[in-house]
Amino acid sequence: MRAYLASLFALSAAFPSSAAFAAERLAGPVEAEVVRVIDGDSLVVRARIWLGQTVETHVRLAGIDTPELRGKCEEEKARARAARDALASLTQGRVRLSDIETDKYGGRVLARIESAFHGDVAAALIAKGHARVYDGGARAGWCRLAALPLAPPPEESAN
Repeated sequence: MRAYLASLFALSAAFPSSAAFAAERLAGPVEAEVVRVIDGDSLVVRARIWLGQTVETHVRLAGIDTPELRGKCEEEKARARAARDALASLTQGRVRLSDIETDKYGGRVLARIESAFHGDVAAALIAKGHARVYDGGARAGWCRLAALPLAPPPEESAN
């Protein structure tokens, strides 16, 4: 029994809990290539992490919430498709990740994303009406917003 407990203790010391890793944050920036867009606030990127070494990972945009593709009403689903298309448009090609940390759902990371042409992607999605600020608490539904337009009308130019 002692040998078993000693082995268990040695293994737990060798492999720290995921809670210890969850507090880690990589400031970045990390340059990455967009592989595909999953939905309005998630995408898959391929990042070069070392000479000749790349990693492909799922990334969720930090600080925003977008409608779900499998939403509770048709309006939410339509908004989700519009948000996904907007994210794809904003993140074509290469992006820069910063403030990277493990997401609470595991298997993906949470990060701020910037594109060369559009700057802060989350801010652009919010400005276009495809996302709203999210602080990690309970999320409000999207179905009650059915009467609102998918995105605000474009600003008039001052000619």
